[in-house]
Amino acid sequence: MKQIWNGSRSIEKSRREYLLWVLSAATFIIFFQAYMVAQLIPKLALLFNAPQQRIGLIVPAYLIPYGIATLFYGLLSDRIGPMRIIFLSLLAFAVLTGLTAGASSVSGLIVWRLLTGLVASGVIPIALALTGQLFSYEERGRPWGWLFGAMAGGSAFGSILGVTLEPIMGWKVLFLVITTVGFVLSGPLWLAFQRTTLPGKGGSISLPMVLRGYYGLLSQVWGLRTYGFLFGNALFQAALTIASLNLFKYEKRVLKIELVIEV
Repeated sequence: MKQIWNGSRSIEKSRREYLLWVLSAATFIIFFQAYMVAQLIPKLALLFNAPQQRIGLIVPAYLIPYGIATLFYGLLSDRIGPMRIIFLSLLAFAVLTGLTAGASSVSGLIVWRLLTGLVASGVIPIALALTGQLFSYEERGRPWGWLFGAMAGGSAFGSILGVTLEPIMGWKVLFLVITTVGFVLSGPLWLAFQRTTLPGKGGSISLPMVLRGYYGLLSQVWGLRTYGFLFGNALFQAALTIASLNLFKYEKRVLKIELVIEV
């Protein structure tokens, strides 16, 4: 009997690990495309014959809805289940990323990025909460490390490979590759969800409870300080992105002037 119990425990552990790998891959691809887009702004400005400032709106058009929707996906997850939220969000993310590749105007590009941000934010926050349900307090460090590592890796590789691969395959193909990866991951993700059993749910929560929770968090000094630091860090990262784009634009102008002088 003990051997049977240990065997079932081993199977459940392997299923959790499989789900963790798939969630990490989904986290990686979402952060990859988020950081890939900022590096494509100069090229998109040329292709759409629009100012870089206007094309640059595709970044906040994605990030602002992403941040706002994150606050409410937890409530929705409590109603219909975290696994459905993650799966449907990943599927919608893949569809909308593909539709972004078909944008024929700057306005269309901004709208598709806005919608993508709304649906993409249902994957990573709920994945973090889901690992909290599947792994005990003592075990959570490693799975959360995988997920945060996937965020960092996706950010780094998206920034580098986005601008590197665009001249080779074009920006539309880049978005279609992300779409393909999203669809490919949705299959293993659904299979992993079918094989994973969640522990019993606690009591349901309501929107007023969520808002009171955020108010209670931000009304404390440590909570306000922490979120203030995160907000400041986000501004710093945004400033770095803008500065890098301006530097790219400046170096491009200098190169053109040097070529003209040489001729």
